[in-house]
Amino acid sequence: MKSEAVKTASGATMAGFVYLAIAFALTGFSLYTALFGVMSDMIQRSVHLGLVLALVFFGGLTAFSSSPARGGLDRAMALVLTIAGIAVMFYHVVFFKDIADRYGDLTRIELYLGIAATLILLEATRRSIGWSIVILAIAFLLYAYLGNYLPGAAGHRGYPVDRIISQLYLGGGGIFGTPLGVSATFVILIVLFGSVLEHSGAGKVLMDIATSLTGRSRGGPAKAAVVGSSLMGMISGTAVANVLTTGTISIPLMKRNGYSPETAGAVEAVASTGGQLMPPVMGAAAFLMADLTEIPYLDIARAAILPAIIYYVVLFAAVHLEAVKRNIPVLRLDELPSFSKTLLYGGHLLLSLPVFLYMLFAGYSIMYTSFWAIVAALLLSCIRRSTWPTPTRVVAMVKGGMEGVIPVAMACACAGIIIGVITLTGLGLKFSSLVVTLSGGNLFVALVLTMVASLVLGMGLPTAAAYILVATLAAPALEHLGVHKLAAHMFVFYSAMLSAITPPVALAAYAAAGLARADPFKIALVACKFGIAAFIVPYFFAYSPALLGVNATPALIIQAGGTAIIGGLCLALAVQGWALRRINWFERLAFIGVAGLMLSTDWITDVIGLAVLAVLAGVQFVGREKRGSEDIAHS
Repeated sequence: MKSEAVKTASGATMAGFVYLAIAFALTGFSLYTALFGVMSDMIQRSVHLGLVLALVFFGGLTAFSSSPARGGLDRAMALVLTIAGIAVMFYHVVFFKDIADRYGDLTRIELYLGIAATLILLEATRRSIGWSIVILAIAFLLYAYLGNYLPGAAGHRGYPVDRIISQLYLGGGGIFGTPLGVSATFVILIVLFGSVLEHSGAGKVLMDIATSLTGRSRGGPAKAAVVGSSLMGMISGTAVANVLTTGTISIPLMKRNGYSPETAGAVEAVASTGGQLMPPVMGAAAFLMADLTEIPYLDIARAAILPAIIYYVVLFAAVHLEAVKRNIPVLRLDELPSFSKTLLYGGHLLLSLPVFLYMLFAGYSIMYTSFWAIVAALLLSCIRRSTWPTPTRVVAMVKGGMEGVIPVAMACACAGIIIGVITLTGLGLKFSSLVVTLSGGNLFVALVLTMVASLVLGMGLPTAAAYILVATLAAPALEHLGVHKLAAHMFVFYSAMLSAITPPVALAAYAAAGLARADPFKIALVACKFGIAAFIVPYFFAYSPALLGVNATPALIIQAGGTAIIGGLCLALAVQGWALRRINWFERLAFIGVAGLMLSTDWITDVIGLAVLAVLAGVQFVGREKRGSEDIAHS
């Protein structure tokens, strides 16, 4: 028994070393191509996906090796899948010229390799993300093969297996398409940059700054979570990573301050989800959007500034109202970090962000910019002994970065299967026509249908995967109904982002549940309450693309931003049921009505909405004064 335990521990150690070797190989490959230039699309993407697959299966091999009860069969299977995954992906690297010369003509061996690659990819996706996108991909594959049995416009002539595999495995229209290309170039370096900052202590510095700025107000820890997550979102770009970074500090602090575990987890989940919208880095979906729309990334980042501000202003207000309503106390002075000391001892860790921004706005590529931002972050961490990039810390940076890449790469590759089928069968045009038909040409109905599709398809998926699916299917329908291309894709991006807090499967809520020690479903429900105003924000820029800076003067942008903030705040007031005092049901309906009036681009409805809001504010003020007088008389 003792001998078996020793062998198991030895196997786990060896597997762990191999896992780290693969992680460093993928990191080195990505940094090399960022500095010296990207290889041919197929080679770059094949190497990237092959090494990520090895990480997925070797991660399983490490886990199995540490558990004797699982037996040798699981370990053998993980090893076989690792080797097979590398082989089917690296085939493109070895025989790149021959494949290119045949222009996608499939050989018999490539048919079997393509089938194996598809099955291995689905299994790796299941292990790293879960069943949701795997089931969706299988459904699309069945649709491609059996489409001739479907009636009406939904059907098509059907395609044989070899044609489907040719579409998915050869060329850039399937597994190795644009989504995987974004993962293999931009995303991996951005995630690595975020991991370097996180493990060097930059995340804690940001949270300490946020806490020192907000801690003296009521509900300070929750407000610190909002501010800190918005700042951390600029460099992490994923909701789950953001929760696990800032939530370790904010959630326990909120609970100590009097918030329930569900509320603490929900505030962190909503705040972290919005980080994907926060320039300059944003999330992986923003880079995908740049490729799909052919709009420069900097233009997308600029367009996201005002929606991100609206999101966090409304969330900050909801958090404040919750604190006032629940009479949450102010933090004690001994719980507040010093702003000046935080900057003095940790501010240097944030200086790589100006480097990133300068190079980005100077016109350098995102990959090249990310490379030098990573170098700057490592050099800056050498300034103080406490933040030195020691071997242990470097290993944590690389490991954390690659673990952050895995779900994105798997989602992008698996989404490539779905996009390949959509392209092959023409399903995108059919879906767009269906949305237009169901909406009866009504833009609001089409927007609601698109948001529902985004939330449903996004269940259990990273935002990038959810965005790819709905952008391919539904964004063209919105464009057909007159929505500006950037506004249509931002609407889809925003909606896909919100799937991270939407039950029953809300990834950000599940991540927060572990830290808050609460029911993830309850956290998701409370998160929707805090984030309900955020669900209306995309409708503002769909109707008024001036919010995104599209064909708008500064005055028009200010007007659009102001009405959107007022509308969002009114909805937050209605949901929280509190303003200057408790709000009755009639006042709630009135606040919701004002939010609806602000949605219109017509200045007349804006004036009417502001007039109603002024009346409501007067009623609230009089009601508070009357209640205060009654309390004094009673005492």
